[in-house]
Amino acid sequence: MTANSHQRTRDDHASETAEDYVEAIADAITQNGVCRSVDLVNFFSVTHATVNRTVARLQRDGYVTTAAYQPIELTEAGRRLATQSRRRHAVVYAFLRAMGVSESSAAADSEGIEHHVSDETLSMMKRVVEKGWPQA
Repeated sequence: MTANSHQRTRDDHASETAEDYVEAIADAITQNGVCRSVDLVNFFSVTHATVNRTVARLQRDGYVTTAAYQPIELTEAGRRLATQSRRRHAVVYAFLRAMGVSESSAAADSEGIEHHVSDETLSMMKRVVEKGWPQA
């Protein structure tokens, strides 16, 4: 491994929480019409303090807007990130299923892999899902 690959892994870890949270916020808004901190507390099984810190960071980075005792709203950047993350997740999940991985394992594994797969690898995964395995 090179220093660049280690840096990419660190960068991927840094964005992982933001991606997970904007996806969860988008899902809560779709299901309930709003997203409140308690929805995230329950979804991630974390404390209110953890959610508050993470939402503050998302707000600082321009992904959400909120105020005390108000729902959490996604900004345009937050909606884009949630959509991008969902698409990556769907491709990885479909690829794992195409390999014969069980539904439950594919669901669990795709949740982590989606954050670390390169665009090149994701593109090839999508190609396999859409066109099948390349012939040798």
